[in-house]
Amino acid sequence: MNSLYGRAAAVLAAATLVLAGCSSSDSSDTSATTGTADSASEISGDITVFAAASLTATFTELGEMFEVAYPGTSVSFNFAGSSDLVAQLTQGAPGDVFASADTTNMTKAVDAELIAGEPTNFATNTLTIVTPPGNPKNITSFADLANPDNLVVICAPQVPCGAATAKVEEATGVDIAPVSEESAVTDVLGKVISGQADAGLVYVTDAAGAGDQVVTVGFPESSEAVNTYPIAVLSDSANTAAAEAFEELVTSPEGRQVLSAAGFEAP
Repeated sequence: MNSLYGRAAAVLAAATLVLAGCSSSDSSDTSATTGTADSASEISGDITVFAAASLTATFTELGEMFEVAYPGTSVSFNFAGSSDLVAQLTQGAPGDVFASADTTNMTKAVDAELIAGEPTNFATNTLTIVTPPGNPKNITSFADLANPDNLVVICAPQVPCGAATAKVEEATGVDIAPVSEESAVTDVLGKVISGQADAGLVYVTDAAGAGDQVVTVGFPESSEAVNTYPIAVLSDSANTAAAEAFEELVTSPEGRQVLSAAGFEAP
């Protein structure tokens, strides 16, 4: 119970900082304080956030912070591979915010006139190797993933983590023959955790979130493919005010703190 109370207190404290961050830096300005309260009271209703699978943990936490900061709001999430999310939105799926794991899929959304305004880059991420506990195949480098004796799982080419994998392969001359290509980085991680693969390529944030369920093997070539994450309000949003407020939270110092704690770097 103590840990639950501690988490609730932390979320409440962070939410208080979010609201405070919207006010004037001059704490003696009464009108600014009143404006902040009025602005918060104007944010209400439901929003749906389409977000890359690698953002599941951080955005879930940010959603909790948002609902505390803005009573009367509710945040729902659709987590999947960025390319799948764009496909869903293009086909008419309703949503309010889109956060992609790369700029390529955000550009597709912009070109399809799904985005209102300009996207904002809020984080970066890189790849790492994960293996089952104990690293039974003794995988120590990116080149080891090309060994035909190793069962390797990667993301499909159209998914940001798959595109990043292809960039590293091209830069290093290493050709991986995966046993499967997944539509989301969380699926790659799941196959390694379940023992269906000897190794997988995931983001450093996913590896960190998995804890001792995997062994993480970093490799210097990962710097060849750094993914930048943009976020934007969707042009068909039914709750633009709340959608814009959520985007502001993600890009705020408080949002940056949550992302950084998960292993994301600044854009």
